[in-house]
Amino acid sequence: MTRKIFISFIVFASILSFEAGFAATEAPAVLGLKDQARVVDGWLKVRLDTVLPELMRREKLDMWLVVCEEYNEDPVYLTLVPFEDLSARRLSMLVFYDRGEGEGIEKFTVGRYGIGDLYKSVWDPAKEPDQWQRLVQVIKDRQPKRIGIDESETFAFGDGLTATLKERLIRVLGKEYESRLQSAERLAVGWLERRIPEELETYPHVVAIAHAIIAQAFSRDVITPGATTAEDVSWWMRERIRGLGLAAWFHPDISIQRPKASPYKGDVIHRGDLLHCDMGITYLRLNTDTQQHAYVLKEGEVDAPQGLKDALAQGNKLQDILLSEFREGRTGNEVLSAALAKAKSDGLKPSIYTHPLGTHGHAAGPTIGLWDRQNGVPGAGDYPLFYDTVYSIELNAKANAPEWDNQEVTIALEQDAAFTKKSVYFLDERQTKFFLIK
Repeated sequence: MTRKIFISFIVFASILSFEAGFAATEAPAVLGLKDQARVVDGWLKVRLDTVLPELMRREKLDMWLVVCEEYNEDPVYLTLVPFEDLSARRLSMLVFYDRGEGEGIEKFTVGRYGIGDLYKSVWDPAKEPDQWQRLVQVIKDRQPKRIGIDESETFAFGDGLTATLKERLIRVLGKEYESRLQSAERLAVGWLERRIPEELETYPHVVAIAHAIIAQAFSRDVITPGATTAEDVSWWMRERIRGLGLAAWFHPDISIQRPKASPYKGDVIHRGDLLHCDMGITYLRLNTDTQQHAYVLKEGEVDAPQGLKDALAQGNKLQDILLSEFREGRTGNEVLSAALAKAKSDGLKPSIYTHPLGTHGHAAGPTIGLWDRQNGVPGAGDYPLFYDTVYSIELNAKANAPEWDNQEVTIALEQDAAFTKKSVYFLDERQTKFFLIK
C-alpha cells in the first residue's frame, strides 16, 4: 500500500474501533489486533524499502546477518518480522544484501520456513542438509566485502549474536570471509531508532492514550483520599492498560511527597499529598514513557499551593532548556553538558536522565545522562543525535515550597518528544498544571 492509504486506514480504523464501553471522552481509540497487524506490517515494508538501504550504505555494509535462536532473539529480530511473528523459529537466519543503488536490498531467510511475504527461504534441506553450509553458500555467491554481524561492547541492541553462534559462523566461513565480518552496532541502533513519517504521525495518538490513562488514574474515579493506596493506583493502571488490549513495558509506579509536618505516613493517599506516576505502554510496536504529578486538594482548597506550582514551572523550564540543546550530530554527552550548564546558570537545581524511545522503552540511541551519571555516560552518551528519532525527555528539578515550611520538593517529569529536521517537539501536550483530585 502507499503511504497515503496507510494514513487513511489508521484514521478510519481509529474512528471505528473504540474499546467496548470506553467513552470517546476518556481515551483515544485502540485498534484490534488484526488492524494493528495491517498497520505495523505496512510500516515494516516501508522501513525495509527506505530506511534499511540508507543505513546500510551509511555504515558501508554490503550484507547484514541477523542470526538467533527461538526464545533467545536478537533485539532487532522481532522488529524485522511481521506482527504475527512472536518469536524466532528454531535457528533463524535473516540475510540482507545490498545490490547497489537502484537495485535495493535483497532480503531472505536461510531457514526451514519462510516468513510471511517478506522473507522467502533459500534453504532446501533435501538439497543441502546443513543449514550453516547453505548460509555460507549464499554469502559466497554474493561476495560481500563487508558483512555486518550484531556484536557491540556499548549497545545491547547491537549485541544480539551470541558467542556460540558467532563461533559457529566463524568456523564455517573460514579465514577469508571471517576477515570481512564487521560490527553492525550502528546499523542495528540506526534501524531501531529511526522513525518513518507514518510512525511519527501516529506516535502522538499512542502518547495520548497513555496520558488519558494517567488522567483517569489521577481522579476521583480511582482515588478516594484516606482510603486508596499508591499501590492500588499502580495496579489499577496496570489493569487498565491490559483492559485496553495494550501492554505495559514496566509496572506503573506511584509515589507520594508530603510535608514533613503531615501527620500521615505510609502508602495511603491523603489530602495535601503531591502524587507522582511513572508509566509506559506499548502499542503498534511503539512505546511511551511518562511521568506526571497530581495534587490532592485539602478541604477548602481549589488549587495546589503556589510553591508547588512554581516548582512545576521550573520543571517545565528545564524541559525547554534541554530541548533547545538538541542538534543533529551532537552527542548525548554534549547535549547533557550544555543543558545542565544553562539550567544552573538560570538558578535551577537540575538532574537530566533522558533516553531514546521507540521500538523499546529504554531504546536504542544516545543516552543523555543517567540519574547517577550527571557528568556524562561513556559509550552510549558518545553516540550522536540523528533526525527522525524519539526521546523520553526525563528529568527533575528541585525547589523549595514555602507552604511546606520551605521543604525541598522534587518535580520529576517525563514527556515524549520527536527530533526532526523541522523541529524538536512534544508528541502530545506536556503537563504544565497539576491534576487536581478533589
